[in-house]
Amino acid sequence: MKKSMLFAVAALSALTFGAGTSWGVSETPQGYPSLGKFNKVSRIMLDKCMPCHTRNMDLPFYASIPGIKKIIAKDYAAAPRAFDLNHELEGDAKDKPVNESSLAKMAWVTSYDIMPPARFTAVHKNTHLTAKDKEGLLTWIRETRKKHYDNGLAAPERRDEPIQPLPSALHVDTKKAALGQKLFNDVRLSGDESMSCASCHDFAKAGTDGLMIAQGVYDLNSGLNTPTVFNAVFNFRQYWNGRAADVQEAAALAPVDPTMMGSKGWDLILAKLRLDEALTNEYKHAFGPSSWTKENVTAALAEFQKTLVTPDSRFDQWLKGKDDALTAEELKGYQRFKDYRCTSCHVGQNVGGQSLEYMDLKRDYFADRGHPMARDEGYKAVTGRQEDLRRFKVAGLRNVELTAPYLHDGTAQTLSRAVDVMGTYLSGISIDEEDNALIVAFLRTLTGTYQGKPLTGQASK
Repeated sequence: MKKSMLFAVAALSALTFGAGTSWGVSETPQGYPSLGKFNKVSRIMLDKCMPCHTRNMDLPFYASIPGIKKIIAKDYAAAPRAFDLNHELEGDAKDKPVNESSLAKMAWVTSYDIMPPARFTAVHKNTHLTAKDKEGLLTWIRETRKKHYDNGLAAPERRDEPIQPLPSALHVDTKKAALGQKLFNDVRLSGDESMSCASCHDFAKAGTDGLMIAQGVYDLNSGLNTPTVFNAVFNFRQYWNGRAADVQEAAALAPVDPTMMGSKGWDLILAKLRLDEALTNEYKHAFGPSSWTKENVTAALAEFQKTLVTPDSRFDQWLKGKDDALTAEELKGYQRFKDYRCTSCHVGQNVGGQSLEYMDLKRDYFADRGHPMARDEGYKAVTGRQEDLRRFKVAGLRNVELTAPYLHDGTAQTLSRAVDVMGTYLSGISIDEEDNALIVAFLRTLTGTYQGKPLTGQASK
């Protein structure tokens, strides 16, 4: 639907229903995506969110008025970058629950009275959020979180926090996981048999390599910083640019990536593995009397990664009801973490990994950084769409004090610098030194345990 048409629908519904007591709509306007997943608040979404937070639509008629045109054009370009409802209403996402990050964004702008902006409500009658609207939105967000994302581990009074505790373990097929562990450490998955998955995802370095940019076979530069493999199973997609749907697909891509492990193809990998009689026997023990296949190898690697969970951080203990697990300073840091909009993206069990966001949302990070890099395209390299340029998967912050350097390009060497960058370029808020230190103190409480012991790694300064 063209934006002019949508705007007419939204304006009409605002005039007709804006003062009503029901937030839902029984029918979606013809030609517009179903709003069923927003159920009770669909009318608020239609009236007060969608006119700006959707893409590929025309500007309203009054956008040509001198003095208004520039403001309107800027707002309509910026709004979908901050929160794009097309990502919820189209494609595979339309049949899934509202994303945790989308819920967090809606909760933040509602709680802090940010949206709709005054210049929008000044033009459109009844489009501001009333007290009843806010109550309805926040109630719906709590209900949606409880229904789809509450893992039952948080204390009752903390179940509506945007972050959930990690489970102590996930259910795994032990035979497949044991095989996957051996394959994870097997150099035969690489082209020159010089490196394994564990070469970059070193458990002694909290599942990373400690390098600014990962180095693949033949000393090739991968162009990206190595994210930790711990808790990756909780991410909604894998790799910085989101090119893998899950850890199994990621395991299929890394061995044949020429800048990573450099194998010439899975047929060659499988041929090498078939020659190992002992490993083949273990493979058949896990998968039955079938021949080696890429699907089974990657399934075993994925099953092993389900064991790489790091529960029992001090913050998890606090979420579960242990009030003295955090100091007053750390609790204040968590509150600052929320105040500065960090929990709009860093949500869920992995404190991130649930959405793709623009690295240059509020300011041009890439121009300020300089020296263009090959992998700066982000998700656009996957979709080819210009709108996905410089969108990257949000990093999970579990054990973050042990996984420096930070960001997709590895340019932030310390947690303090990473917090500064996020404030400036993602939140659009300058974080002063005191609040930065408080946030860093909170981030250090996210370090968990692996196999009953504190996770190993070098703590960031």
